[in-house]
Amino acid sequence: MKLIIDAMSGDNAPAEIVRGAVSAARTLDSHIEYILVGDEDTVKKEIASANGSDFIGSRIRIVHADEVLTMEDDPTDVVKKKKKSSMTVALHLLADGEGDALICAGNTGALYTGASLIVRTVKGIRRAAIGTLLPFDRPLLLLDSGANINVTSEYMEQFAFMGTVYMKKLYQIEMPRVGLVNNGAEAHKGTPVYVETHERLKMTEDICFVGNVEGKEIPFGKCDVLVADGFTGNIILKLIEGMGSFLMKRMKKMLFSSLATKLSAVLLKKQLKQFKQDFDASEHGGSPFLGISKPVIKAHGSSDARAILNACKQAVRFTENGVIGEIAQFAAAYQRNVKSTGTESTPSVVSE
Repeated sequence: MKLIIDAMSGDNAPAEIVRGAVSAARTLDSHIEYILVGDEDTVKKEIASANGSDFIGSRIRIVHADEVLTMEDDPTDVVKKKKKSSMTVALHLLADGEGDALICAGNTGALYTGASLIVRTVKGIRRAAIGTLLPFDRPLLLLDSGANINVTSEYMEQFAFMGTVYMKKLYQIEMPRVGLVNNGAEAHKGTPVYVETHERLKMTEDICFVGNVEGKEIPFGKCDVLVADGFTGNIILKLIEGMGSFLMKRMKKMLFSSLATKLSAVLLKKQLKQFKQDFDASEHGGSPFLGISKPVIKAHGSSDARAILNACKQAVRFTENGVIGEIAQFAAAYQRNVKSTGTESTPSVVSE
């Protein structure tokens, strides 16, 4: 297996990205190879700094790229103005079959645009979606978490199916429960698109739809897949990330307010560390772009070496578990159904 890593994109690139790749080469299966895309001299220096020079030529290959696509660049620059950027070169390598999966911590909009236009979506999937695992007691996949601001009920129905496949394949949940984020439990609540989506999901076979999920219910395990438009999903994601930081600050303030509470903090050190890890994006590696024809993992912009290592682990699992193949099977059946009936109702697709 070959993992393509954009070495130049992200807040901590290239040092932390390269360190993460070297760490992956050291700790993951020896059959995995790593293609680092970026300025060759710079990447070589960072590999040497991470004591990974011995991997060059055996486990690590460097592909030179002249430019860097920044967080401030327009998303369309990935295919228009910066065709020699590390992100664009990496996407073309994936599209051309030079690697099996891509990991990038750069500009989310540019990566999504490039993945959709260069790597392409699975035939029959209207829009790819960003799936993000939320840090609760039971794994909860939120999608879309930022890619599609304007959606249709058809898009969200497909999000629900793709999320179902992902959670079934990667988290061994036999029949993932799907919820639709909304401002009320009743079927008639929400915008017309959400009302229509509710009706579609209720009628869709092979999806265990549990109805609307209000914001206050999200952390408490009502569903395994939470469907939303990208605007709403991104607000939910950022609010949860912010609340994690807020709660940690409040707990630190409380636990260090007196001698007695400081002693309590010492006793709770292990539990506090675990709480912090639960809300740490680096623990989960990154967010998959579900619906793209090959695995693309969007690592957090502030990813450190540990986050990149975890993103590599996630990319391996994503690639090996047949998620894209089952999504393609669904999309093909969906297309056949549209052609034969003239409708856009979702067919039954039973996975073996």
